Amino acid sequence: MTELVLTPFDEAALYRAFVAAVPATSGAVVSFTGRMRGADAEGAALERLVLEHHPERTAESLRELAERTAAHCPVDLLQVIHRAGAVAPGEAIVWVAAAAAHRRAAFDAVDQLMDRLKTEAVLWKREEGPRGRRWIEPCAGDHSDRARWED
Repeated sequence: MTELVLTPFDEAALYRAFVAAVPATSGAVVSFTGRMRGADAEGAALERLVLEHHPERTAESLRELAERTAAHCPVDLLQVIHRAGAVAPGEAIVWVAAAAAHRRAAFDAVDQLMDRLKTEAVLWKREEGPRGRRWIEPCAGDHSDRARWED
């Protein structure tokens, strides 16, 4: 399941709902929450992160990335919730969870999906703070992380 949301979400409630839906064949559940940092890469304060999106194309890209991840990792259940719009420091940007028979598959699914989201999701990210606005792109490390996973 994938969902693109414009308002803050309750990650604890998402986790409880996810675990309630996990089939009995799953022996592992892994979740990850990405949060907005209050400083940019140089340590300057930030007021918000704005995630510009295309309502249909962005939601479709989230679904495709989750499907491609599930095709490579033997998971029983995979979920991603991603914010769009303005995000304040400390708020969750993305929540990913995977359930699988064994822990390695669940960890790999969450790790792989995050690497795909960082580099391939149809989102445009802009940091805003006292020093102004700046569009941000995936860094070399993000692409290197993504390259670990075959398509």
